[in-house]
Amino acid sequence: MQVDTVVLDVDGVLVDVADSYRRAIVETLSRVYEETIPKAGVQAFKDAGGFNNDWLLTDAAALFVLAKREGLAMDLEAFTDEIAKHGGGLDGAEEVVAAALDDAARERVYDDWDTGYLREVFQALYLGSERYRDIEGGEPPVEASGFIEDEPVIVTPETIERLTDEYAVCVLTGRPEAEAEIALERVGLDVPAERRFTMDDWEEGKPHPRALVALADRCDAASVAFAGDTLDDVKTAVNARSADPERTYYGVGVLTGGLTGEEGRKKYEAAGAHVVVDSVNDLPDLLEG
Repeated sequence: MQVDTVVLDVDGVLVDVADSYRRAIVETLSRVYEETIPKAGVQAFKDAGGFNNDWLLTDAAALFVLAKREGLAMDLEAFTDEIAKHGGGLDGAEEVVAAALDDAARERVYDDWDTGYLREVFQALYLGSERYRDIEGGEPPVEASGFIEDEPVIVTPETIERLTDEYAVCVLTGRPEAEAEIALERVGLDVPAERRFTMDDWEEGKPHPRALVALADRCDAASVAFAGDTLDDVKTAVNARSADPERTYYGVGVLTGGLTGEEGRKKYEAAGAHVVVDSVNDLPDLLEG
């Protein structure tokens, strides 16, 4: 791939979040409702699309748990398949619940569905009590050491050096700015503010192409490679090609997140990935400046 700009996702690309963000989803549900979904079920929501924001994914998974209590006649796979048919995301999940339950059952689900409290518990578990007080303000609803401390670094210093020496490097992530800062500092990647898009910078979220096209504009790019660990990441590059046809956009699927192995490779390719790599550390060898 001949490119001048490389855009990197954070979760599942630079750091492994299997025991941090994904664990926080599972354990938040368990803490709040004493029922949860398996960790593998998180990927089913990701594959349905529209769940780049893990707070919204937690909300949707909570809807599933509460709807099952009210007799929802679907397993998790069927539920997420229906979400995809309804356009993905939390809106899709709400439409599935609305179609599957009668009025009385649906009202009971929404009475118990406290998205504000879900987020507070999620943040307390993920950040830990000390970081929660610093970042969120106030006292955490539960005391925790913080799953954020359990994020192994995937990207090597050599990869960072090769990419930053040869290309304009940007970051496009669904993390809030403060949490993105923590991850970037941990991996040793210094990216100026104008070359970053976080949750705080745009409302649409992936796979909407606005942020990726904006980063290309800011770098005066002619050709961009965007590496991510979800189908929505690849679809962001695909959508950018349509929104900004004067530039070349390559979607790079990385197999160090929720999508792994041959099955993950096939899903990426079906979504329009230009190339699939085992790790972001394989990326420099596939690029030419």
